[in-house]
Amino acid sequence: MTPDSTQPDATRSETIDEEFGTLRDLTGPARFVLFDFDGPICRLFAGHSAGLVAKELVQWLEGRGLHGLLTEEERQLADPYVVLRAVDRRHPRSDLVDELEEWLTRQELNAVASAWPTAYADRLIRTWTAVGARLAVTTNNAPRAVESYLGARGLLECFAPHIYGRTQNLSLLKPDPHCVHRALSAMGADPAATLMIGDAPSDYVAARAAGVRFLGFARNERKAGLLREAGAEHLVESLELLSRVVYSVGDRKAQ
Repeated sequence: MTPDSTQPDATRSETIDEEFGTLRDLTGPARFVLFDFDGPICRLFAGHSAGLVAKELVQWLEGRGLHGLLTEEERQLADPYVVLRAVDRRHPRSDLVDELEEWLTRQELNAVASAWPTAYADRLIRTWTAVGARLAVTTNNAPRAVESYLGARGLLECFAPHIYGRTQNLSLLKPDPHCVHRALSAMGADPAATLMIGDAPSDYVAARAAGVRFLGFARNERKAGLLREAGAEHLVESLELLSRVVYSVGDRKAQ
């Protein structure tokens, strides 16, 4: 969906018009919108590296004598959620998992202060709220971290109480659609009238399993490639055009 800056102006204009129409068709029927948190709303670990957090998690485990718990690939992926899932698979519902999850929650809460708002996300959220859509957050992050960030940005009232994040049952993290089903049930939402915005294949898989439409947010080609490989058809690299589309759709409905 991203226009190529090397295209002639007329061709770029046609491309943007086509994207606008596609987004309008996708968002027009959406009365309920589900946002993933880390990515579409902000970059949670922008100033507090997720790779460093993953490394500290591994060190935390090894400090407790659990040197062989992770595979080499899991150790090298630099993703704290990979580490968390790996430990849960091997020690489900254990005190170790509870302690590790609480440690990660504290890291997420610490990261809120240095998180980077995703460009145009605040405007998009407020616009969707203003035109009458009901919003929820469906995320693998801790609800406390989500609430802390949204509260600091003055956005909490756009979502509350519909924030569905990580629970103690880590087997229900996305790609399991558990958090999506929770949101749909709590809001009384028709899946056919619901759109989910996410930036990872796990978001797309969860949305598809729950029967809701999906828009991928891909801030770089790596993200875009992973989403396309998973099967996502509709992608945007910026929320700017989407915010204009939502405003246009809302304005048209008000007339």
